[in-house]
Order: sequence, then C-alpha cells, then structure tokens
Amino acid sequence: MLDSVRLQRRQSEIRQTLSSLVGKSDASEDEIRQMETLDGEYRQNEIKYRAALTAEDTERREAGADLETRAGRQWDDLVAGFELRQIVAALEEGRALSGQTAEIVSEMRSHGGYRGIPVPLAALEQRELVAGTTTSADVPKPVTIRPLIDRIFPASVASRLGGEVINITSGAVAIPVATAGAVAGWAPTEGANVPGPQAFDFAERMLEPDHTLGVHMRITRKALKQAGDGLEAAIRRDMNAAVQTELDRAILMGSGANGEPLGIITGAADYGITETAVGAAASWAAFRQAAVAFMDGNLVKSPGDIRMGFNPEIWADLDDALISGTAVSQWDRLVKHVPAGQIALAPTLPEGTAVLTTNTGGIAPFYVGIWGGLDLIRDPFSDAQSGTLRLTALMTADVTVARGSQLAILSGIGAP
Repeated sequence: MLDSVRLQRRQSEIRQTLSSLVGKSDASEDEIRQMETLDGEYRQNEIKYRAALTAEDTERREAGADLETRAGRQWDDLVAGFELRQIVAALEEGRALSGQTAEIVSEMRSHGGYRGIPVPLAALEQRELVAGTTTSADVPKPVTIRPLIDRIFPASVASRLGGEVINITSGAVAIPVATAGAVAGWAPTEGANVPGPQAFDFAERMLEPDHTLGVHMRITRKALKQAGDGLEAAIRRDMNAAVQTELDRAILMGSGANGEPLGIITGAADYGITETAVGAAASWAAFRQAAVAFMDGNLVKSPGDIRMGFNPEIWADLDDALISGTAVSQWDRLVKHVPAGQIALAPTLPEGTAVLTTNTGGIAPFYVGIWGGLDLIRDPFSDAQSGTLRLTALMTADVTVARGSQLAILSGIGAP
C-alpha cells in the first residue's frame, strides 16, 4: 500500500475519533489528553502525507515514462536478436523460422502486406562477429559497430543534412505547413484600428507510397555452405550499402519520373527552393552569402545552425585555396563557422553544386517516408541451374520538402 493512502486512512480514523470526543460536554482528563495526542499525531501526519505525495509523484512520472517507452525498447530488443541467415535458410531450404526472428516476421505481417518475408530496416545494422568465428575470405567483415538505426541510416548524406524519416504503416501522410497567419502592426492614430486580421492558411505536403526501391542480391551455393555466421554480416553490410547509396541519390537527385521520387535538387522549383548561381571559385564567401540569407529570413541565429552537403571536388578546392600570405585555407574558414560534423561530402551531387539546410522550429528541411520494412522475396527460377540464391528486397519510400525556405542550392561553384 502507498504511504499516502495509509496516512490518508489514518487521518480519517483520527477525525472520527476526535469528532466523538469533542462532542462530549463532560470529557474526562484522559479523554482530553487523548484529544491532545490525536491532534498532535494529525498535524505530524499532514506533513508526512504531503511528503509522501511528492515522493510518489516522482515515482509515478518515472513509471509512466517507463510504460511509454517499454514497447519501443521491447521491439528494439527483439530486432537485436533478428537473424538474416534464418531468412536466407527459409527462402533457400524452406526451413521454419524460430525465436525472435519468427516473432518479428509475424508482427510485421500483421501490420502490412508482404509478398515475401518482411525484414525490419533496423535488421540491416552491422553487428560484431563473435570472437573466434572464421569466415570466407571474400565475405566482408564489419569495421564499425553502431546502435540500431534511427531515422535514415546513420552515415547517410540525407541524415547529415537534417532529413527526418517517417515510418508509415499504410496510406499516405499529409504534412501541413502554415503559409499565412497573424499580422502585427501599430494603430496609426489614437482610436484607429490596428492592421486587420488575416486568415490562417496552410499548405499540405504529401508523402505517398508511389515509389518502390528494389535491391537485388545473388548468393552462391559456396557462400551459403562456407560462410556460416559470417553470411549474416555480409548480407547486412551489402544491403545497407545498396539501400543507403540509392536512397541518398534519390533524395538529392530523384527525377520524379520512371518510378523515382522527386529529389531536392531536381525538384527545387516545385519545392520553392532558392537556387543561386555562384560562378566563382569555391570559397567561404559563397557559402556566407547563403548563410546571411538564412539569417535575414529569421531561419537561423548563426551559421552554426546550418548543414551543408557538396561533392568531394568542392572540398578539395576549398582545402587547396590558401589565403594569400597565410597557411589558412578557405576550408579552415568554412569549418570555423559551420562545424565539420554538419558538412556532408556527397559524390552523388552534380559537380559545383552545394545544398544548405536548416532545422527551424522543430521542422526538418525535408521528410522521407518509408512504408514498413524490406519485403524480401526469393526468385527460385533465374539461377536454378547453378544453385544460386537470388533475393530481391523491396522498399516503398517517398520524399517531400516542408518549407522551401529552409533549403538553399548553390550552383556553378568553381566555374570561371
């Protein structure tokens, strides 16, 4: 029983006893002493009761927070035990799934339609091989160990540019963005009206399941028989790299045609993103001009709130351009104002093009919608003669920009 409940009950008992004693007109000395004792106990219990409520309120908040996050932690624990080699064995040999892998597959099937075997995106996270495990020489070994993936894959360019992933079970998602609202102004004369009201208005940016990304993989019979547990790491690493590379390219350069979503660069006009032709050598001055535009628009308070992405050639030019008479390069000037951790080198970007983004008011510069996880399907016919296992992983994704003013595109950097 909670201390506050026990004290509350005791207080009720004291009040009942005191009410019967106070009503006596000829109370004895013992009864008077009893009233004094009960009165003192009642005052002490009041102090204890308030302290108990304070302590229990903290406990309730902690318990509530635990309940709110328990489901997510339980799912993470399940995914941590997910084994891709079980999926491969099920597709190749018809072996039944077991343990946590079977639980995850069953749970994902209950929330969405999958033609093949569903695989959570978090299962592509690279894991450390058990000490002493031997693998085939042609099976890559993970070189980095990271937590379960959050949002987009951690090393992706889109993630470093501040993009946010929304995981969608089914249907489309609309992101409302305010375009007009309150107007502030001064009354021109005494008794005159302030500026009239303006209707609150907003636009909707849609994420729709119209774009499907496919990843193909062929696993030879030798790899299936020889690699053992190392196959787990190989599949994770290979699929992670393939999905990350193509998703990054589509987010930045997607054509909006032939099944591709409309990317940030190619869809700049549709998204309302400002494009500026620099037409000069790579320098901090070119990026500073875009940073000033962000600050003038009340989107950032300092250049340190900006994220950037450009191809490695621009980095090389910045690093090679030394200020006359010093050992300080234009790259040194850039990272003095914009942290290097917020600058992504993106080989998929066109030559001489840079993207600047910022997170304003908790709104990400762009959103990536991913429906469910990977749908892993086996092709039993294409490589039947060689005994090769051919897998196809399908993922449905879309891209949209909430506010074009949170992005800027610079082109012609390095052009004469």
